[in-house]
Amino acid sequence: MPVVKLRAPLSELAGGNKELELDGSTVAEVLQALEREHPDVKGWILDERGLIREHINVFVNKDYGREDTAVNASDRLHVLPAISGG
Repeated sequence: MPVVKLRAPLSELAGGNKELELDGSTVAEVLQALEREHPDVKGWILDERGLIREHINVFVNKDYGREDTAVNASDRLHVLPAISGG
């Protein structure tokens, strides 16, 4: 199964898990599985239409990923909230 790597504060919403194995064949399917397994994450990564929020970056291995990006069992998804400040 693909591995999802989360950074704070998203990992905190997922019960402190920084790495999770989740089933899915696309980025969207894997992130939906994350929301089902950890309901506190719901709405933080995907919006109400199932699209990745603009302040979230998802990488599949080293490449930028979108909702329809295909994933396989050996892939690693990195979910990174945007960092802002001044």
